[in-house]
Amino acid sequence: MNKKGFTFRHLVFGMILLVCFGCKQDRENENLSPTVIIEKLTSQEDTDGDKKITIEDKGPKKFVFVDKKGKTHSIEGTYQLSNLLQELAIAESVNAISIDRITEAPSDRISRLIKTRFWDNLTRSIDKKGLTQVLKDTKSDTDTLRLYIPYNDKEAIVYFQSLETKIQKLKVITLPKEITPAYVKTLNAKPGILNLAHTKQEGDYKGTPFVVPGGRFNEMYGWDSYFESIGLLIDGKADLAMAMADNFGYQIKHYGKILNANRSYYLTRTQPPFFSSLLKEIYLDNPEISKEWLSNNLKMVIKEYETVWMQQDVRLTSTGLNRFYGEGIGMPPETEDGHFDFILTQYADKHELSLQKFKEKYKSGEVLDEELDAYFTHDRSMRESGHDTSNRLDDVCADLNTVGLNSLLYKYETDIAYLIKNVFNDNFVTGEVNHSSQSWIAKAEKRKKLINRLLWNREKGSFYDYNFVTKKQLQIESATNFYPLWAGICTKDQASSLVKKMFENLVQKGGVSGTSNIANIGGANGPQRQWDYPNGWAPHQMLIWRGLDGYGYETETQELVYRWLWMITKNAVNYNGTIPEKYDVVRCTHKVYAEYGNVGTEFDYITPSGFGWMNASYQLGLGFLNIELRAKLNQLVDPDDIFKKKDL
Repeated sequence: MNKKGFTFRHLVFGMILLVCFGCKQDRENENLSPTVIIEKLTSQEDTDGDKKITIEDKGPKKFVFVDKKGKTHSIEGTYQLSNLLQELAIAESVNAISIDRITEAPSDRISRLIKTRFWDNLTRSIDKKGLTQVLKDTKSDTDTLRLYIPYNDKEAIVYFQSLETKIQKLKVITLPKEITPAYVKTLNAKPGILNLAHTKQEGDYKGTPFVVPGGRFNEMYGWDSYFESIGLLIDGKADLAMAMADNFGYQIKHYGKILNANRSYYLTRTQPPFFSSLLKEIYLDNPEISKEWLSNNLKMVIKEYETVWMQQDVRLTSTGLNRFYGEGIGMPPETEDGHFDFILTQYADKHELSLQKFKEKYKSGEVLDEELDAYFTHDRSMRESGHDTSNRLDDVCADLNTVGLNSLLYKYETDIAYLIKNVFNDNFVTGEVNHSSQSWIAKAEKRKKLINRLLWNREKGSFYDYNFVTKKQLQIESATNFYPLWAGICTKDQASSLVKKMFENLVQKGGVSGTSNIANIGGANGPQRQWDYPNGWAPHQMLIWRGLDGYGYETETQELVYRWLWMITKNAVNYNGTIPEKYDVVRCTHKVYAEYGNVGTEFDYITPSGFGWMNASYQLGLGFLNIELRAKLNQLVDPDDIFKKKDL
């Protein structure tokens, strides 16, 4: 017997003793701290050392645990072991751990954590109490924590200036009265957070709370906030949804628009308009809500509609329909280094410069190129659309009357009409204008006619974005083509045609993909974009579910909900409760590497917050599922074993 063999045999024997010793110790682990048990559990089961227990770990997948009543439990399998790890991570003592939480049905566990843990961990406020957390910035390499205050918010200016000497590295900056694209460009090297709304409580300044998406996104985003609020309303947190609306109003009042997000470099960009939908859903959740509160926010909805979306030759085009138009100068500063190299290399060659030298000269304004400027106008507009980025919109977005945007604005017009009629007895005054519901219905009907004339393709049976420059439809299959279902624009025949089109082109095993496979639209060497096939996103699913349900497609709604929730649940079960930003709906995995990767996958032991709109989609989806499908979801029954090919 050589030394090597002796060592190996003794190692195996030692491992057996260790497991047995571990069993003995685990029978006594009610006297140990959660930290000690975590160390024992992870040393055995977390074989890749990422502080999670997933299907990729190669441990024995069995751990003996004693509960608070002294009963011994054998915890087996990835799901229950990862639950044990999660419960240990949040427990103050071992005795606080319940075996019921470890064996909890997957959908119950995910939903409970969203309601009781995730929303709280995603909530922020800009005031003394919350400022340090808000100003944490993984996107900036500066030590200075800049907070920008609107020119007219005198109360906030005084308050935050008083904190400069108390909070290390804080620098408070007052914005000018007029904010121009040229001014915003000067802030690129001085990025910071933009202030939001506040109240005074017993004389104390209190920042109005808001929910952030999660991960590196530590600010309030425009359309994310609407989808997050759907989840908040479902989970009984209407006060937070109302706070989101108040922050929308503040942004319109002080920044002129609902911002892409409350960061300095987003001052020239808005996001897809959902304010009216948020306001209507808050009202439907509680029809007894203060009329004064509704009135104040409805006035801001109308102001946004008129000043942001209906300004001719900005976001209102000659067709009478709207476009996204991200104002600004030069390259969007929030992108990672190298993001635009694919396009910039072409212009560097054109100007006979190295790529690095061209970047420097273009940023400084030493080299001018109108064609490249136009590209970045399209790029900022694409980012304003929320779909950052997609080959569908690359280098063309500002020329498009998109189906998505015009559906949202139709919804604005009908929502405003609804609230004026049902809350304010068909009499609502802003400034010198007396609004009636009929005047807004007339706007909606006019828009619907234009949508049907320019965006509907009878031969294809689908809506498509319309290029008002080339006067042609952009016939790309996209999830946004189905927004008219959600907005209530479609006839029954159109709805029937759209449902068939969607199942033919976009429905994948894990839900609806952002587009059909358009990866090569940017050329053979073009980059894969995160909003394109094969990826799926929560806002698309949520709007499509509600749209299908509104037109009576209950069976199809159930199927799409199940596919999406199955994918989320399966990944959470297999990957230590991971609830990320997006999914590959073809491979049904959160391992998405296009562009920026995936947010919400980096954590130790237990995800603190999931991801905002993903959380909301889970809560909304559970409300659609019938009892039989909910049971199958907890058993992780493959959707392809449930749903047969449709003959639509």
